[in-house]
Amino acid sequence: MKYFNYLIGKNQGHFKKGILYLCCFLILLFLNGCMVVTAGGVAYHGYKVATDPRSVGRQVDDAKITAEIKLKLLGDPVTKSRKIDVDTVNGVVTLTGVVENKAEIERAVEIASSVKGVKKVVNNLRVGQRSVSSYFKDKEITLRIKSKLIQDPELKALSIDVDTVNGVVTLTGVVENKMQKRRALEIATSVKGVKKVIDNLQIISP
Repeated sequence: MKYFNYLIGKNQGHFKKGILYLCCFLILLFLNGCMVVTAGGVAYHGYKVATDPRSVGRQVDDAKITAEIKLKLLGDPVTKSRKIDVDTVNGVVTLTGVVENKAEIERAVEIASSVKGVKKVVNNLRVGQRSVSSYFKDKEITLRIKSKLIQDPELKALSIDVDTVNGVVTLTGVVENKMQKRRALEIATSVKGVKKVIDNLQIISP
């Protein structure tokens, strides 16, 4: 026991850093939608790994990019504790959310661009405020769209992530053809409360 305590004391800095990374990792699991969300009785995952048109290797690379960006955003004094959603598809990163000033937007884009493997950063961040009521309305819109997407026979089990901020919906992910893309946009637009739909969907070439 004394030897164990000695090791902890000697490596206290590394130990604390390890605990910090573990906590961040658990936070990332939650933020990245790895937990199952129930929407209208339908279990939904942000990304359906088994049926994603991307290769497994590509999915892993995209997930690593997303995780690294989120960790850097959380640890940065300008962007930390801000609600910035990060989605990565084929190396293209999309940042979505509401921040307090332009400096935060510029810093977030800078951080995302600095991560290895990032090909492009799509900036959907905007300066403004989001009330508590708007936050919950956005959550409801997101859940309604997700539920409709996975129940639709043309889109079921495809990898489409949905983010809603003040009624503006961003669809990010991959589809197999133009018909599926058009259908996803139609579904999102049809949901009550949606003011605008931003199309960030990529068509996977056969």
